[in-house]
Amino acid sequence: MNFQELPPDTRPREKILTRGPGALSDTELLALLLRTGVAGRNVLQLAQDMLVASGGLANLLLTPPAQQTAIKGLGPAKQSELLAVMELAKRAMAQQLSTREVMQSASSVQLIYSSILRTKHTRCLPCCS
Repeated sequence: MNFQELPPDTRPREKILTRGPGALSDTELLALLLRTGVAGRNVLQLAQDMLVASGGLANLLLTPPAQQTAIKGLGPAKQSELLAVMELAKRAMAQQLSTREVMQSASSVQLIYSSILRTKHTRCLPCCS
């Protein structure tokens, strides 16, 4: 089915505005970022293909740019957009940490720092190689 043939209330852009971001699937959220599909694949199909190929949203966003090029439809422009989204999320989290006390338990500290460290692609210790 052509993307334009979808009922307006099921298209990601309209859906996020009427129902909020929580109502969208990972595929739909990714499709909003990608904006366009590729020849023979609409943006929703492309987003789904990318999620399957990478093993899910977290893996896709944490895959180094050099490896992302292997994912069909993910060229330099779309890669840079995904990297920008990740950086915005990290900065928002860092800003939130600096403006209020959220580290009240060991589990909250682990959650915060594990999400930051997951985005690091360099290994600092021999045991991490």
